Parts: sequence; C-alpha cells; structure tokens
Amino acid sequence: MIPYSHLPGILASRWRSAPAKHHYWVLRQHLTRWKNIGLLPEFSDLAWRDHWNFFTHTVHPVSGACDHHADLAATWLITAWRATPDDGVSLGCFPSEATPWRPSYPETTGYIISSLVHYAEHANDGAFRDAAHAMARWEAAVQMPSGAVQGGPVVAADRQTPAVFNTGMVLDGFCTLLETTADNIIQNAARKAADFLLRDQGDDGHFRTHGDFVTHAPIKTYNCLCAWSLYRFGQLINERGYCQAALHAAQASMNLQTANGWFPHNCLTRPDAPLTHTIGYTLQGLLETGLAAGREDLVTSAARGMTPMLGAITRQGFLPGRFHADWTPASFSSCLTGNAQLAVVCFRLHQALGDRQFLDAANRLTDFLKGVQVTDYPCTPMQGALAGSFPMFLGEYMTAGFPNWATKYLLDALLLQSATRDP
Repeated sequence: MIPYSHLPGILASRWRSAPAKHHYWVLRQHLTRWKNIGLLPEFSDLAWRDHWNFFTHTVHPVSGACDHHADLAATWLITAWRATPDDGVSLGCFPSEATPWRPSYPETTGYIISSLVHYAEHANDGAFRDAAHAMARWEAAVQMPSGAVQGGPVVAADRQTPAVFNTGMVLDGFCTLLETTADNIIQNAARKAADFLLRDQGDDGHFRTHGDFVTHAPIKTYNCLCAWSLYRFGQLINERGYCQAALHAAQASMNLQTANGWFPHNCLTRPDAPLTHTIGYTLQGLLETGLAAGREDLVTSAARGMTPMLGAITRQGFLPGRFHADWTPASFSSCLTGNAQLAVVCFRLHQALGDRQFLDAANRLTDFLKGVQVTDYPCTPMQGALAGSFPMFLGEYMTAGFPNWATKYLLDALLLQSATRDP
C-alpha cells in the first residue's frame, strides 16, 4: 500500500515521536493482544485474513451495495448501544480483551445520534430514531452541571472531567434531534452545552478545555468541529451570538493553515504528524460551518486541506493514516476512521463545488471501506463494524478493535454515496 522506499523514514519518525519507554509499553500491549487473539475464534480468523490482505494488497473494493453496507453499519451501532447497561453507546468492541464491549462513551454517542436520525430517514425505520432519542435523553442525564460533557468513557459524576470537543459532539446530536422533535429536556441540555462552549472560548477564538484524555497543549485545531454544532444551535433558536462565536472559532483554526494546506496543533498525540482522523475533524468543521454561514473562505480552506491528500489515495482506496507537514505519509497503516471522515468531506466538497476529483476520491475511499467492513461473520459482535486501523493489529489507531466512531463515519459516508449514485 505504501511504497517500500517510504518505510525507513516512517519508522524512524515513529521512533522519534515518543520515548523508548513508550514504545516498550506499546509493544507489550501488542503482544498481549496477539496472545489473546483466540478468545473469539472468528476474530482470530478475521485478523489473520486482514493482515494477509494488507501485505498482499488484496483488499477488494466494493462498488455499489450502499444500502446493504449501511444497514450492516447502522445495525452494528444499535448492537453497540444494546451492549451497555445504560442508553449510551459502547466505546467499541475489542474481541481480544476479556470483556470485549467497553463502557458507554458520551462523546461519540453524541454524534452517533445524528447518524441514526439520518439513517432512520433514509431507511424509513423509526426504530433507529427512537434509539437516537433514548441516547440523547441519556446524554442529558449524564451532562455535567457546567453544561460540559465529560472526557473518556462514562464515569460517576464525582469523577467526571470536562472536555470541550466532547461537548460539541453531543451538541451536534442534540441539534439534529431538535430540528424535528420538540423536547424541553434536550433543548435545555443543548443550551447548557452551547453556553459552556461560549465560556470556554478565548479571545483568540480557540477553545481551551481539551480534557485529560489527549496530550496537553494550548490549542487543538480540530476543536473547530465544535463550531458547526454551535452555529447550528444558534440557527435553531435564532440567537446570533452563538453563530458569531462559532465563526470566530472556525476563523481561528483557518488562520493556522499553512500555505500548503496543512494544519498545526491538529492531533490527539502527535501534532508533527496528525492522524487523518483529526485532519478530518478540522476539515469537516471548516467546511460545514462555511456552508451553513455562506462563508466561501472556510469552504476554500477545507478544499485546500483536502487536495494534497488526493494523490495519496491509491487506486484501491487505501490512504496512509498520518501525514507530515509536507504531506508525506507518516504511517504505513491506514486509520479507517479518518478514511471515512475524509470520504464524507469529499462528498460534501463535490456537492458544494462540483469538482469531480472530490467525488472520485470519496468513492474510492468508501468502496475500500466497504471492502474491509466486517460482513462475513454473522452472529458475532463484529458483524457490520469497521476496525480502527488497517491492518487492525499492526495499525496505530484503536488497535485490534472496532471503535464505534469508525462505523458511525462509515455510515455517514455510505448515506452520502447512496445519495450521489445508485446503491
């Protein structure tokens, strides 16, 4: 997938990115996962096949069949929701762990609400909307008194710590429900979340409370995705102050963009080589806020940030999971969540600009993802899911598991692809 000539530089960069002690613990975690791979025999079979496909370049992209793959993805999200004792969605399924399903994850449950509402409309199936509504009520119940949403998996109220990004993602779900449903509990929770974002924003437009689950830094560029939900809330209740704050946040992130389209301060762990996951957050935040507000400069910024990666997407649809500031690949594996997010961005850029290079990229990315989505293991907790990385054990992101947000963004991409061409 990656030219072999790039591997020495990628490996050297990865080694320099953290102390030797960190790499030691990462290696131990990898070995433990491999040791426990047989806890679910079907997972062992899937993992070996996944790595064979990676090293032999034999992933078979799937053209069409959007509705079938979307149904598998949406059904898996409901399975992840039912896997918890509350109405949150499990962070994900990690079959090499003794307890495969992790606890509910407020951050991503928030924007899964939006995906399920949209899927309910697409499939004309109210059960998915009912599930989304239950998730939103749960989010309101576990919201912090400040209006913030906690970082990390759900914990007792006395252990919660606020995270601005998580708050914006839950506000996204609230807004999607409120666009068609009157619910005072959710509307009050949405206002509390929006007010927290306003209080957290600095004079420079950047949000500050990044939380305890990412590396500490004054700026996280990808927080501009919060601008989209904040702008939507301002439109929903017709209060311009929220919209103005949202545009200030988007502008602050756009101002960081370098001449070649790259963004600094834009990763959970490695700002020198950000994941496509956080690149996708930034581009989606700029694009959607720009489209909502009629700000052509924000849309252009998103296009400038996407264009340098188009040439890195292979004919099959593989995309490296990290990029350096000169847009050279910084990872030999692929971050599948990032692929799905960037497919969404490309579909939306094509809709906005009519540029077919974005449509071609979106289709290649999405067809590749359909090729690696779990579709052959019914009656297992993996069926319909998308892994964190490709290959799933040697990849860098959410290794050896199926984080819920990978499948959420796959569903979003599939719905856009279905709307763009015949399923």
